[in-house]
Amino acid sequence: MDSLFQREVNADFSHARWRAFLGEVASLLFGHSNELLSFDQVKAALKVRGQIYRGIQAVPIAQIVGSVDRYRDFDRAFLPTQTHTAARWKRVDQAHYQDINLPPVQLYKVGDVYFVRDGNHRVSVARERGVEFIDAEVIELKTRVPLDADLRTEDLVIKGEYADFLEATHLDRLRPDQKIEFSTPGHYRTLLEHIATHRYFMGLEQQREIPWEEAVVHWYDTLYQPIVRVIREQNVLADFPHRTEADLYLWIMDHRHYLGERFGKDVTFEEAATDFAEQFSERPVKRVIRGVKQAVESLASEVPVAPAGDEASTPPLMPPIPADESPQETPGQPAE
Repeated sequence: MDSLFQREVNADFSHARWRAFLGEVASLLFGHSNELLSFDQVKAALKVRGQIYRGIQAVPIAQIVGSVDRYRDFDRAFLPTQTHTAARWKRVDQAHYQDINLPPVQLYKVGDVYFVRDGNHRVSVARERGVEFIDAEVIELKTRVPLDADLRTEDLVIKGEYADFLEATHLDRLRPDQKIEFSTPGHYRTLLEHIATHRYFMGLEQQREIPWEEAVVHWYDTLYQPIVRVIREQNVLADFPHRTEADLYLWIMDHRHYLGERFGKDVTFEEAATDFAEQFSERPVKRVIRGVKQAVESLASEVPVAPAGDEASTPPLMPPIPADESPQETPGQPAE
């Protein structure tokens, strides 16, 4: 290494390692993943298929989220997590000081994110230096599931289930603008059951065998989409932070069934969505207000009414705020 830049590159690597340490501490404190994604894990989970050579491009470094074989040597911000990477990292860093043009890195593109096939240290040094774009030779792989730079290792289970759902329904081909995403795993199978049930009743009504893809489209157009429109029009999602329209679809469907059983009549999607938001909003202020209101109504119902002309007064209604302001569990309430 050129001694002229030795001090600078040593300081740069030490700074990068220190930032990697702080990032690891932050990930432990806030409970979020700081891992670089493994390309092989993503490829297996999402059933990635086909390759298209895209040539040399300027790629946003912020969208490079993983690596083929070096995902343990760098963190999510492509900072070095291992000391054995020091020599190569410093050589790349020195090339920047000497204004030497390095060859393009090689990347796989999946959705809107990229994985390093070759050039991990070049990506790391460039990102540490604040470079926003890097020249890259890109090979794109196709997947049915949309991916963005927020993708985390813990998301792969849900993304994999989404890929299986699209494989089974072909909804991405039948309705290209579809976007059905859940915040927790295990729900796409329920959607398949909804579609199968919908297909069964379509067959009874029309007295014929309903092709699977026809049932998928009919379910999406006449059941899923109308509920999503209600969710958007009434801004129901604002009352449920960190949830998705698909989450609320399932909850509202369950709540609609519960209300129908309780009141013995058909309940509209609008009524079910409004009642659901009112009953189970996750906004703390609304839940506290609702708890106080319920307590006041309960206490008021227990206070005896003084006879006419009786000057005795009842004590003021000042119930304490309940310690647990969550609503009573009902069959329509979402699991915590």
